[in-house]
Amino acid sequence: MLLGWILVMSVVTFGAMARDKYQSIVGRRRIPETTLYGLALIGGSPGLVAAMLTLRHKTSKPRFLVSAGAIGGSHLMALLWYWMG
Repeated sequence: MLLGWILVMSVVTFGAMARDKYQSIVGRRRIPETTLYGLALIGGSPGLVAAMLTLRHKTSKPRFLVSAGAIGGSHLMALLWYWMG
């Protein structure tokens, strides 16, 4: 169940990052960073990281990198704690 939620939210978050990159390229209204952080916080951090690496989006923003790393790292620690009992 948990892994299913993470998978779904990762796909949604990846899609939001792809949409934001497209909006950036064509000069349209962007998705707020707080929305992207929120999606990552509720389980989409793998999708956020995947989008950053594959789409090369938001990789030159130090604040975003640190925040995304903190969210992803905290999720990884929580999953390890959960699985180890």
